[in-house]
Formats: sequence, C-alpha cells, structure tokens
Amino acid sequence: MSTPLLLSKLLIRSGMAGWLPAVRRIMGSGSSYLGYYSDRVLTAPLAELRDAAALLEQHGGDVIDLALGAPRFDLTPSGSTKLPADQRDWPAPGGIPELRAAVADKLRMDHAQRYDPDLEVLVTSGATGAFQVALETFVNRDDAVVLFDPNSPLFPLSVRHRGGKVRWVTSWMEEGKTRFHLAELAKALHGAKLLVLNAPANPTGGVFSADDLDQIAWWANRRDVLIYNDEVFERFLYEGEPATIATLPAARNRTLTAGGVSKGHALASMRVGWLAGCKHLIRPCAMMSALQTPFVPTLCQQVALTALRQDEKYFEPIHADFESRRRYAYERLQALELRPAWPAGAFFFWLPVWEQDYSGREFAEQLLREKKVLVTPGDLFGPSGKGFVRLSFAAEDGRLHEGLRRLSEFLKGPAGARTPEPKQAA
Repeated sequence: MSTPLLLSKLLIRSGMAGWLPAVRRIMGSGSSYLGYYSDRVLTAPLAELRDAAALLEQHGGDVIDLALGAPRFDLTPSGSTKLPADQRDWPAPGGIPELRAAVADKLRMDHAQRYDPDLEVLVTSGATGAFQVALETFVNRDDAVVLFDPNSPLFPLSVRHRGGKVRWVTSWMEEGKTRFHLAELAKALHGAKLLVLNAPANPTGGVFSADDLDQIAWWANRRDVLIYNDEVFERFLYEGEPATIATLPAARNRTLTAGGVSKGHALASMRVGWLAGCKHLIRPCAMMSALQTPFVPTLCQQVALTALRQDEKYFEPIHADFESRRRYAYERLQALELRPAWPAGAFFFWLPVWEQDYSGREFAEQLLREKKVLVTPGDLFGPSGKGFVRLSFAAEDGRLHEGLRRLSEFLKGPAGARTPEPKQAA
C-alpha cells in the first residue's frame, strides 16, 4: 500500500478529508461516504477519467469532431437494426440518457422511488456487471460481504474472486417467505462492508416480509453496512405486494438497487443492466465502470429501452403462464414426494433430494446420465445446498411436461435405483 493511500485513509478516518477544498469540490455534501470507498476508487486517476468523460459527451451539430477514435460508415444490411448516424459513435458514459430516464421512471412507478437519471442511475453490462462494479467500488481484499444461504452462485464466487470474505446467514422457506434468525444476521453484519439481498430469490423463489425488511434495514444502518439489492426476478412475483428495501428511510442512502432486462424481458443476449442509488454511491461506481467496461453497446441499450417502454399488459399473459406452470409443477413434484419449497416468485423449485438418500450433485448427475434431464446441483448455491437441486419451470410447456415425466420415471422405475459412484483405480 502506497504512502499517499495511507495518508488518504488517515484523512478520511479522522474526518479531515471533508474539509479539504479539492474534496469539497468533488464530493459536495457526500464526503461522509468516502469511508465506504475501496482502495481502487481512492487511487483511481480521477482527473484523467473526468477529462475523458468530458471528451466523450455529446456535442452540438456545429462541432466538427477531429478526435474520432472509430470510423463512421454504414454496412448494416438490415434496416431493422440501423442506428441514426449520431448514435453510431461511442455510447454516452454511464448509459444513454433515454435509458437512464426509463430506469428512473420504472423505479418511480413500481415503488415510488425517485432517482435523478443523470446522477443516480448507471447502465451496466448486465446485472452481473452491476455486481462486479459494486464490488470493485466498495469492497477491498479481506472485507466481509454478508449473504443469505442459499443464494445465487454469482455473489459468493465474485466476492471470493475479489478477495473478500463471505459470511453466510442461514435462511429457510415458510409459505413463500425467506426466513432467518435476526441474531445471526446482526452478528454477521458486525464489521461487514456489504449485505446482498436477492428477492425473489435464486434458487428458492422466496421473498422477504415487510417486517423482515424493516429489521434488515435497521441493522444495516446500525452496523453502517451498505446494501446491494438485486431485483432481476421482480417481474416474476406471484404472491404479495412488491416491496423493496430502498424505500425504507434507514436504507435509502445506503442501498444500491440492481436490475436488468435478462430475466424479466428475456433479453439475456443484450447484456443490459443497471444500478440505482444515492449519487454519492453511484458516482464512484460510474468511475470504476469506466475503467472496467466503459460502454454497453448502443444498439443493446436501444433494445432495452424499447423493452422498458413496452406496456405492461403485454407481459400479463406471460406472467399468468408462469404462474400456471408453477402450480402444475408443484403438484407433480409433491406427487413424487420431493417436497419442494413453495416459491412466491422467480421460476425455480428448491428440492430436498437428501430425503431420497442423494446428495444434490449425485442426483443431478444420475438424472442427466439416465434420463437426459438437467437440473442444477444445490452445492453451487451455498453451504446448505449439498442435499438439494434447483429445478426451473421456465421451460416451455411441452418440455416441462416431458422433463417431469422423465423425472417420475427416474424416481419410480428400475433406473431410479441409486447407482454407486464408480471407483477409481488405485
């Protein structure tokens, strides 16, 4: 660690940094957020990044640009993907203004959250890119990140790759709700840097009750921990009213809300996601994003913009179809005595195959080998997942029916008898 970084941290921890003119010019009233920033943010070439961003901003039509870093010509064969000439250059840093405004409008209409699209919304390379940016911005090596177990593999893998330490909080399902012990959460948050929420959750489909969100927000505020709130499955909510922790006063200025078009709009190939939050959190995220993946392709952003502007009535029959699949698959799985957890959202079932005397990995491998049906081993999702598998009901009806039929054969027929793992030669 260099001397300038040590000095910067000393100034931040003593509170003196907020009185420096240079800091006040950049941070304004947000100097208290400096303590959250990672070493990479504090040592980033801020002046050079600001100069580069200024050069990339859109200028008026009377400016002749002799600083182009890429040529402009049109060989696009299809008019359906043709962009106007003024949109074929580098995309605007942080996302095109129209898309940032559409994200802000969506959050306002869904949850009455008000964000400035210019200062408090950042377009990222998918929701995965959003989490990577958040880690790079706020988490240093050996910093603790709190996750509920089980959880999406994206989160623990990314934290460990960054050099952070994962602290698991045990959770379970009760009638579609994600439940946990408050004392365990309070202990895990002590000295942590970031808490990750994911609701509806992957892999369980669970959601947090309003009371639990209040408690989570209170303890995060008490422990001075930032909150990363992943809402990629929010369109697939079947029970209860939509709720988000960012609307709670104790959490508003410490929460980053992440979303994207991969799940709710079936546009995973576009790789368009976003982060929304307090400007003092989004500003350093935008800086780190500029260093990592500075541009999401304009055409992809335009497709995402069209998706976000689409009337919600077009999604209603899709939502109804998924809800019907949920009930159908649940009844079939119950009949097979697999006792799935009842999901309030997303499109997964969390199956306890340990009751069938399998580990999750053994079950998944044998089912694939014998019946050509692919499910996900539960050990990928956290310490509690070793005896589980995740089954998705997002497949179209015919394939879902056939997959469940083969699963039934696997469990009931002769091939369903557990086969011993092959022994390796000594």
